[in-house]
Amino acid sequence: MAQEPLEETIDQLEDERVSSPKPEPVVKHFKCGSCAAKLEFKPGSNVQKCSYCSHENPIPKSEDDICELDFKEYLAKLQKAERLGEPGQLQLQESLTVQCRECAAEISTEANITSQECPYCGCNFVATAVSKKQIKPRSLLPFKINSKQAWESFRNWIKRLWFAPNDLKKFAQQSEKLKGMYVPYWTYDADTTSFYHGMRGDYYWVTQTYTTTQNGKSVTRTRQVRKIRWRPASGTVWESFDDVLVLASESLPRKYTEKLEPWDLQNLLPYKDEYLSGFRAESYQIDLENGFDYAREIMDKEIRRLIRQDIGGDQQRITSVKTQHDKVTFKHILLPVWISAYRYRERVFRFLVNARTGEVQGERPWSWVKILLAVLTGAALVGLGVLIYFMSQQ
Repeated sequence: MAQEPLEETIDQLEDERVSSPKPEPVVKHFKCGSCAAKLEFKPGSNVQKCSYCSHENPIPKSEDDICELDFKEYLAKLQKAERLGEPGQLQLQESLTVQCRECAAEISTEANITSQECPYCGCNFVATAVSKKQIKPRSLLPFKINSKQAWESFRNWIKRLWFAPNDLKKFAQQSEKLKGMYVPYWTYDADTTSFYHGMRGDYYWVTQTYTTTQNGKSVTRTRQVRKIRWRPASGTVWESFDDVLVLASESLPRKYTEKLEPWDLQNLLPYKDEYLSGFRAESYQIDLENGFDYAREIMDKEIRRLIRQDIGGDQQRITSVKTQHDKVTFKHILLPVWISAYRYRERVFRFLVNARTGEVQGERPWSWVKILLAVLTGAALVGLGVLIYFMSQQ
């Protein structure tokens, strides 16, 4: 492959360094116009509120549009930026983050704060904040329900848990354990073309003769037996995917975050720092490229459903699928979650509340004492029932 002259390459790199915008810092502090205290975003509104004098500062409406970015083009720019050590024309943000030594969560923090409690696992740790450059979020869903409403949803969820330890319900009184977090997500759009090979199975029935014994005599009878006739099938299915949602955090149990869905993504707002005031945000740990691997898995489930539908028949077997993804675009977004984590007998249990809908999901401990008592009580009741039955027969 021909190489560019060294002088031209150096000039090109120098021009890009001069014209490259610096990563944007994350603005975290907003002063109250009345008492100069720090403002915090008020969930369910479009204002920032001062916790001291109750002054409210309206958040200006953003003139930016929520746009999708070309996946392949942006990946190429990222790879180029890594080679040159410069952000190029990428929209990056620079923030201070600390990493929890227990669960490895990377959480936004303020300068000069070293000791803190991790909202994901509840452990206290000391860490030095580091500056991190990442793709800037394009949009977010602001907090809609406040901590009091979220805690009420959480307490109702705990009350419905069967065989929960008694001290778990005591924990439901510790509302200070609930933390508001913006969790990183990717969304992906794609047009897919899938070529498949498989088998179509159609039911048919045959009459089968068999011999059985009735009243001590051998008799011959017939019955209908279902069979499957298989034949090859192949074809092509097309599908367009919009806003395939992928969690970009490795700190939260994916099976619980998925149960927080659906999210009202149609109400996404352009990203503004004002919505983050008073809350914390996690940096993404699953990058843009790896996030698309998760998105492909989500798409593949729907594609296989469409293939089975296209094959038809009573049963289907899929032997191979080759999918082409075109017009792939993405967004980096933040979604609001109330998180509570505590340790119970050396284990960490996490509880998540969707800060838009109040949906609660999470891990829970079990009281084996209660389970054993329930089993013994059930066995005793069954035994008593059997005894009463035999006594009545006599």
